[in-house]
Parts: sequence; structure tokens; C-alpha cells
Amino acid sequence: MKYPKLPSRQENFSEWYNQVVLRAELADYAPVRGCMVVRPYGWALWENIQKALDQRFKATGHQNAAFPLLIPMSFFEREKEHVEGFAPELAVVTHGGGKKLEEPLAVRPTSETIIGYMWSKWIRSYRDLPVLLNQWGNVVRWELRTKLFLRTLEFYWQEGHTAHATREEAEEETLRMLRVYEDFAVNEAAIPVIPGQKSESEKFAGAVHTYTIEAMMGDTKALQAGTSHFLGQNFAKAFDIQFLDADNQMKYVWTTSWGLSTRFIGAIIMVHGDDQGLVLPPRLAPIQVVIVPIWRSDEQQAQVLEVAQRLQAQLAERFRVHLDDRDHVTPGFKFNDWELRGVPVRLEIGPRDVANQVAVLARRDMPGKEGRRVVPWDGLDDAVADLLDEIHANLLRRATEFREARIFRPETYEELGQVVQKGWALAGWCGRAECEARIKEDFKATNRCLPFEEHRPAEAPERCIVCGEPAKHWAFFAKAY
Repeated sequence: MKYPKLPSRQENFSEWYNQVVLRAELADYAPVRGCMVVRPYGWALWENIQKALDQRFKATGHQNAAFPLLIPMSFFEREKEHVEGFAPELAVVTHGGGKKLEEPLAVRPTSETIIGYMWSKWIRSYRDLPVLLNQWGNVVRWELRTKLFLRTLEFYWQEGHTAHATREEAEEETLRMLRVYEDFAVNEAAIPVIPGQKSESEKFAGAVHTYTIEAMMGDTKALQAGTSHFLGQNFAKAFDIQFLDADNQMKYVWTTSWGLSTRFIGAIIMVHGDDQGLVLPPRLAPIQVVIVPIWRSDEQQAQVLEVAQRLQAQLAERFRVHLDDRDHVTPGFKFNDWELRGVPVRLEIGPRDVANQVAVLARRDMPGKEGRRVVPWDGLDDAVADLLDEIHANLLRRATEFREARIFRPETYEELGQVVQKGWALAGWCGRAECEARIKEDFKATNRCLPFEEHRPAEAPERCIVCGEPAKHWAFFAKAY
């Protein structure tokens, strides 16, 4: 039994990605065009993402809630910019129970409207604020061009929604949650991200400001990995969410929303993967250690399996461990199989290892002899823990170095066009939508963000890379998913 070779990332990155998702059994195509079925291995990865984020949300005072999947169409018409932004993507239910509905219902593309309606009933006084909610669920957006995890009609996500008494509190919340996403990306997924503000043309429909974390994929394209929106009082006024303040004055609340979806799984695949398949960050991997026993005879099989089961029980107290005791495939096939699935550490144990009371640890991020070490059973737990931390640090370092080597500072518009074919361009921008649109039309690249201070040059930009007028911002331009 032998795996067909994956396409190489360099020759056909898109097909490599598709094949990895399918062969690693993360997801498959659903019978409805543009939808996906998330398979158990992919869902386990999503569950670990959920757990890591949920802990962070609760630590910052947020509570989980659930709101309906179906939303009255009239709700979307209350906020003009919001309905214009989502109208092309709405899936609408017109019939139910064999009858035409009195009012069409939109299948949830996002929940600002339904939550705004409920808040207008619940919020009465400044004592009711702030409201800090999060929802885990699915949404539907009618995409024309789809790709597993990255862009599908239906996808899974979390959407946070908060209401505040003052603008300052809401703006602080918006940036706090963006930093939560940044912390998650770096410390759980080993993905370096650039936080910044979206331009007016790229912001969320209905937001005053949208902030983003942008990640560079293995083909140098950008991926918007998470967003946080300051909504001002737009939805508060549309849904009449008012409260009586401490001075007995009626005021509108200030709201935020923020979300991260299953497209983050796509980011993990594309940032860390190699020509052998997935390379999963240890803190999110469904299986952190796979044990592969090796034997040549029935006697050896019984002896090795007994020890392998004992080591599995020992390690399972601290790690997510799987024992691959399949007897119908070779150890070589198992090695390739688990490499494809991106398991961070492979523990090999054969008759000689049993005799010497040792095990061989092979790390996924470092193939060959360099990534192998022999470890005694005594202290195996600590050795695995240290190794997983080493792998995380190495993945983060490698991804950061890859990104930094592919960020360029073009001097001319022509040079910008060349740069975005091989990486990201950091350039001055005047702030006008016309210049953004020209870059998009000429080079198929978009304004990814206006980076925060830690990711922009100390000096102010001089000229807009497009029109030559005085620049107001540093901006990243790149091709994107």
C-alpha cells in the first residue's frame, strides 16, 4: 500500500493545498456546490482552536450565547451600509411548511442585526452595560468562487458582540479583542501576524473602523485571519438600543463585533505545510504524539505492543496521544501517513528499543536524522513536553523569517507591481480609494492593512506609491485569499 505523491508546493500550490485537505481527511466536498463537510480530524483541530479562543474570551469577561440562524429580512434593511454590503451574499428563505412566508428570512451571514434587536429589549440602564457576548456557530454567505476552509458558502466561526456606555470603552474593546486574536495566532498556532486597520473600502459593512490580523501564506499571498470591528452607534441607532445613563439622560450604546472562522485552518495548512503534507502546530494538533510500534514476528509484536500501550497510558496524562497498532500496513506506510497528517512527534519503538528501555522521537518539522533523538522511558514525559515547545518555537521562527524576507519597500509604482508577484509591498498611500482601486485593477493586489506602529517604519511615509501626492499612511499591499 503506497500513497500517491502530493503535488509540490512550488509547482502547484493551489492543488497541493486541495490534496492535503482531502488526503489528510480534514474536509471533503459536500453535495451542495460550495459547501464542505468537516471530517473528524479537521473538526478536532477546530475544537482545539475553539478551546484556546474560548479560554481567552472568558478570561476577558465574555459569555457565550446562541442566537437564531434565521433573521427577518427587514432587519438587514435598517442599517443601509450593512444591507448593501451583504445583499449579494444573502441566502433567503421564502417558503416554510409548504407555504410562502409573510416575510422572507435571511440565513445568518452575521448576527449584528438579530443581536441588536434583542439588545433593544434587554438594555435599559447604564447598569446593564457593558454587555460582552460571544457566539459559536455557522453562517452562510453565497460565495461564487469557493475553496475548502478558505471560502465556502457555509462556514463555522465565533462572533463576539459587545455593547458599551462610551465610545472609549467600545474602541478599547475592539483593539483588545484584536490583540487576543494576535496572541492566539502567535502562541497557539505559531503564525506571525501583522495587526492593523483596514481602509475604508476594505472595512466591514456597517463598521466605523475595522481592524485585522494579516498572515502571509506559503505562496506569499495574504490571508485575513481575524477581524475586529468598531461599529460606533450605527447599529444602536438602527435598532434603537438606548440606555438611561447615571445623569438620567437617554443615550445610544456603542457596539463592537469581532470574528475568527474555520478559514484559520486554511492558514495553518498554508503557513506550516510542506511537500509531505500538513505540519501542525503542537498546541492545536488533534494528535500531538503518535506511537508507531515496529516488529517482525508475532513474539516481537506482543512484546512491543505491551510496552507501546504502557507508554501511551503514561503520555496520555499530559498529551493527546494515538497508538497506531494497525497490523495490515508497514511501519513505512504509517510514517508517511502520519507525516501527511502533520502529527508533531512520532514515537517509534521496536524490539531493540524495548531491550534498552528507550524510544525514538522523530519531529515532523525537521525530517531526517537531525529531527530524531533517542530518549529513555524515564523522563519521557518531560522530553516530549520540551520537544513540543521546541517545535512550536521553530515553526514560529521559520514562518516569521519567511515573511520578513518577502516584505519589500518599492520605490516606484512599477516596482510595486513586480513586488506583489513575489511578496508584500509596504508603501506610502495617500488615503484615496482611487489609488487603491488602481492597484487592484493593474496588479490584482489589495490594501491589506495600515499596520500598527510596531510593524511600520519609524519615519513617516513621504509620497503615495500610486499618485505621488503626499502620503498619509504606510500600507501593506498584496495578493490575497
